[in-house]
Amino acid sequence: MDTSPPAINNRISEEVVAEAIASVVESARYQGQSLDDLVAEVLQDDPILDQVQRQWLSKIVTQAWRSLP
Repeated sequence: MDTSPPAINNRISEEVVAEAIASVVESARYQGQSLDDLVAEVLQDDPILDQVQRQWLSKIVTQAWRSLP
């Protein structure tokens, strides 16, 4: 039995992904979370992303955190 996620035919634009990450960073800041808190959440086990993907995403979130006002 194949347990991989279903293939998605529609590509999500980089702009949409960037906006989503920026919204997550803004929300975390609003809730008083630190960058370390947010990265810890991103790195938690997840059925959708594997460990390599979570590591990559944590680096992107860190870059966004540092570059957003």
